[in-house]
Amino acid sequence: MSSSVLSAPISSIGIPKEIKSDELRVAITPDGVKELVNQGLEVRVQSEAGQGVGIADNSFAEAGATIVDRNGAWSAHLVVKVKEPQEEEYKLLREDMVLLTYLHLAAYPKVGEALLKAGTTSIGYETVQMEDGTLPLLAPMSEIAGRLAAQVGAHLLEKPHGGRGILIGGCTGVRPARVIVLGAGTVGWNAARLAAAMDAEVMLLDRSPERLRKLEAHRRGRLESIVSSRGLLERLIPSADLVIGAVLNPGGRAPTLVDESMVSQMKLNSVIVDVSIDQGGCIATSLETTHTKPTINIKGIQHYAVSNMPGAVPFTSTEALVSVTLPYILGIAGRGLEGALTERPEIVSGLNTIGGSVCHPGVAKALGIQPRHPMACLN
Repeated sequence: MSSSVLSAPISSIGIPKEIKSDELRVAITPDGVKELVNQGLEVRVQSEAGQGVGIADNSFAEAGATIVDRNGAWSAHLVVKVKEPQEEEYKLLREDMVLLTYLHLAAYPKVGEALLKAGTTSIGYETVQMEDGTLPLLAPMSEIAGRLAAQVGAHLLEKPHGGRGILIGGCTGVRPARVIVLGAGTVGWNAARLAAAMDAEVMLLDRSPERLRKLEAHRRGRLESIVSSRGLLERLIPSADLVIGAVLNPGGRAPTLVDESMVSQMKLNSVIVDVSIDQGGCIATSLETTHTKPTINIKGIQHYAVSNMPGAVPFTSTEALVSVTLPYILGIAGRGLEGALTERPEIVSGLNTIGGSVCHPGVAKALGIQPRHPMACLN
């Protein structure tokens, strides 16, 4: 493992073009580039990286970036992305680089294997965690994914899109759709809140009474918050028109809350939106889908399980992502990783791999690998 990439300031930052299916986001904006360049940092942006959000190469160049090819972007010592490396990018991983991106290694173990083989230092946005348990780099995408889940679910309930032919909010004299949201974190709360705003009958389930109690003050419309249990799920899931899976286990695999027998009892052409799919999914029957082919009909139920849901609104998502990641990019590049840890200790929880070792206990458990303490990996 190269010690310089951990201790010394990093001068070059690479922004590759995302190549995951239907992924249109980009990891930096021209305003972000300007901030980095003003700190004396070199920013290499791959040509057409911003095409999906309507940002032309010349906009990045005018902000001070150097426009390069794929190899040029990946040759930087800090590579900043949106999604996990794809198979054709594995060969670009190196020991003398820090990779900053959404990783979700529990759902993508082959990515974990590639990072370990290359000895790459990787930081997963989704596991950077504050002392109070909040996830600052995951929060904006969770907010967007939650709102999209309700929006997509309402759309899929329409008959032309394979649904039961139900208007999510009903109308005078006709009951609305019943929406069951599993998990009251950022995704679940935003999904429940938007579904309730559309006048659906919403049941927000979570195992934490404390979490539900905190949300009570903000509850509006036909929204109930209920402490979840296996028996409750067995009773409620068959009655749902729309089930939204929004369970989070930072770094680890999502627990399966809804098994095949529950899905089999759901009404024909009802809808499942499994936002937890990027952690393996919390619905037993979920299979990962794409924006191009977003749904699969399994057991007569419409399943939507797109792993990069915020990619459907790349402009909003890019702006939201860069607003929270930029301070971390500046800190790591300007001070080096070890220096950044002093200023932002929450980055320790974001470390997934260093020099061939797994440093996050949740990731290690999901991959079946013995973890090393992050500080031991750094020394």
